[in-house]
Amino acid sequence: MASQKPALPKGMRDFSPEQMAKRQYLFDTIQEVFKRYGYQPIETPTMEKLSTLTGKYGDEGDTLLFKVLNSGDFLKKAKHLEDYKTLTNEISEKGLRYDLTVPFARYVVQHQHEIQFPFKRYQMQPVWRADRPQRGRYREFYQCDADVVGSDSLLNEAELLMMADTVFTKLGLEVEIRLNNRKILQGLAEKIQAPEKMIALTVAIDKLDKIGWEGVSKELEEQGFTKEAIAEVYIFIQRKAEGLSFLKLFFEGNAVAHQGIAEMEEVLEPIEAFIPINNIVIDPVLARGLSYYTGCIYEIQATKHTMGSIGGGGRYDELTAIFGLKGVSGVGISFGVERIYDLLEVQGNFPEHLGQSTQVLFAVFDKDTQHFCMPIARRLRDRNIATEVYPDLQRIKKQFDYANKRDIPYVIVIGSEEMKTGKLTFKNMKTGEQQQLTEDEIISFMLETRTKKN
Repeated sequence: MASQKPALPKGMRDFSPEQMAKRQYLFDTIQEVFKRYGYQPIETPTMEKLSTLTGKYGDEGDTLLFKVLNSGDFLKKAKHLEDYKTLTNEISEKGLRYDLTVPFARYVVQHQHEIQFPFKRYQMQPVWRADRPQRGRYREFYQCDADVVGSDSLLNEAELLMMADTVFTKLGLEVEIRLNNRKILQGLAEKIQAPEKMIALTVAIDKLDKIGWEGVSKELEEQGFTKEAIAEVYIFIQRKAEGLSFLKLFFEGNAVAHQGIAEMEEVLEPIEAFIPINNIVIDPVLARGLSYYTGCIYEIQATKHTMGSIGGGGRYDELTAIFGLKGVSGVGISFGVERIYDLLEVQGNFPEHLGQSTQVLFAVFDKDTQHFCMPIARRLRDRNIATEVYPDLQRIKKQFDYANKRDIPYVIVIGSEEMKTGKLTFKNMKTGEQQQLTEDEIISFMLETRTKKN
């Protein structure tokens, strides 16, 4: 068989040990904040039924779903070979999850008699989207979500924004948290006399940062909006920075829009007492394209770098109703781990020595010294001191080189003299200093060093 050049599908990645250490630091930081606010972990499967996924993310979202072929002779029952859309449904009943929110809604409905409402959960798992790969955008990537279901209280929105502020403060990233309410966009659709086109309106406005007003205007025109309606949308966008006072005037007499304004005011009130580190601004143009949002929505962007959204979420009142459980409102937030990772890398915000897992390496001369150090290595490990024994009988210099390349701070050298006296050569690889220490003295030193670091 001819040799094959190793390669990955576009939008997929391998992660080195150094990258994994940094990613784990990021996950741990977010998870610690989730736990601090009382959220519990769950997991859902990689694959869901296509009927669970389709129709929840809008038409564009549906085209980005990765579909999984049925097992066996998947073409056996296919009848529409000339129509790929119909054919896809005939040969594929499952798909890779597109996000974590819809599977979570399915989970809540299936387990409604086992969970305590309001139910606060967090989930940190990969999702898949058949998108065009580019910087900060991948086909396989992790999401870190926190959601509350079974509570209508707007305190949940306030706490989610406080969580976001805490996470990015801990990571050392300056961000802007943009806040809006879908009821304001619904009010806009009513004001321009196109309430039935509310989804088309939000999808177009959601592209404002990418395609500009000219592109949004063209898309609205293609969707059948009148010139008068488009002109009204333009005024709304142009004056968005004027804040709540403008919105109250612009939507005078519009009940649904004023309800959205009142909800935003209620969310902001406890946040002001919290005194956030990062800037939280009202952005009435913020749309978030996903069609299941019904109330407050928010999006997070870095202030020092252009990276697009690095987090966001909102209120969804009817998502569980799709699966048969009505009257259960939910609200959540999602952190874009991949983009946050890239930002931390660019800004140099990762702590030093994250990849430094091993603390002590035993360097040996022969089989006897190798066997001699094994019980000592075990006792170090029993004290939670990460320890390696060099496996090959090679020159000491090569073993030292290995320690330096792995960023291992200490090496214990054992030869015949060390075996006789019990005094082990303990070398600090950073300073080059060597000491003759007993096993107990080494353990005490390592534990004391760890305490000082913590």
